[in-house]
Amino acid sequence: MSDEVKRGLEDVLVAESKLSRIDGDAGELVYRGYSIEDLAQKASYEEVVYLLWHGRLPNADELHSFTDAMVEERAINAGVHKQIERLAAADETPMAALRTIVSTLSAYDPDSDADVTNHEANTRKARRIAAKLPTALAAFQRCREGDDPIAPRSDLDYAANFLYMLNGFKPDPVLAGTFDMALVLHADHGLNASTFSAKVTASTLSDLHCAITTAVGTLSGSLHGGANANVMRMLKEVHDSDLEAVTWIEDALESGRRVPGFGHRVYNVKDPRARILGERSKELAKAAGEMCWYNYSLAIEEYVNEHKGLAPNVDFYSASTYYQMGIPIDIYTPIFAMARAAGWIAHTFEQYEENRLIRPRARYVGVEDATFESIEER
Repeated sequence: MSDEVKRGLEDVLVAESKLSRIDGDAGELVYRGYSIEDLAQKASYEEVVYLLWHGRLPNADELHSFTDAMVEERAINAGVHKQIERLAAADETPMAALRTIVSTLSAYDPDSDADVTNHEANTRKARRIAAKLPTALAAFQRCREGDDPIAPRSDLDYAANFLYMLNGFKPDPVLAGTFDMALVLHADHGLNASTFSAKVTASTLSDLHCAITTAVGTLSGSLHGGANANVMRMLKEVHDSDLEAVTWIEDALESGRRVPGFGHRVYNVKDPRARILGERSKELAKAAGEMCWYNYSLAIEEYVNEHKGLAPNVDFYSASTYYQMGIPIDIYTPIFAMARAAGWIAHTFEQYEENRLIRPRARYVGVEDATFESIEER
């Protein structure tokens, strides 16, 4: 047994998975054998969820049945609505609210008492969680703005329905398609921090709601899921400064400021998801006749790459993409969670299938041979 301490668990293999493969040197991401480029361009989010959960792409009949089953689960219980209203009234942060909402969903799940290793029951739970998260998140956002929640529509797909519930009108097909692509790109990404935390929770034979609640909490940290919102806040600073983007980023780096959206624990080259979203951000900017956000991003990317040798990750271009779609900045990370729930669930399924309690060890470096003193002598 090696005594080498790896504080971030870099290069430590703890599991085998059939879900996604990342090649950090080549800049490749694959879901169950399919390149992310093919899936982003050709598959819907619903198809990708089916792929992750069932191990293959669905045929037309299977996709229709799967989508219909998801649509039937979109509505949320009145008790969940009341919880959302309380969270909004308390001015809870969106990720903390989402964490509480996922936990609350358990109270109204018909399979809440099922054995945690019952795959059929877990599949039903998974469908409910994935279907209800967009409804709950959109309702929370509207409540905190003083608007009434909007009920889901059965004639819209997963992506378009969320935008409809969020904004109150059916989205343009281009925007809906872009959002669907973003969901696909965020659906899974190997054994990242939030996925690992979900597996750790599941390894104790805790239930699916607990595992996903854990994952949401882990994603909320600024070193994991919060970078996309910070990228957009940075771009707005550039815009408000009246400086050229290159001048702004040069000043920021010279002052020791950390630039969000760059670097990745796994990728040594540009994140393939950033390549795809960067192109889509550019297309949206051209269609809207407003290129500033894309131009700022491109100038910053080129400068940081040249002077720091860092490439952008998916958060860098998801920021401007979401902003051009009119999505509020502080729900970027909850949207990340909404998309990633598919992968969290799939990894949890794998954990249950061949479960072993995840229990690493730590090297003790504290005091030795301490002498106990009575309370009077201390």
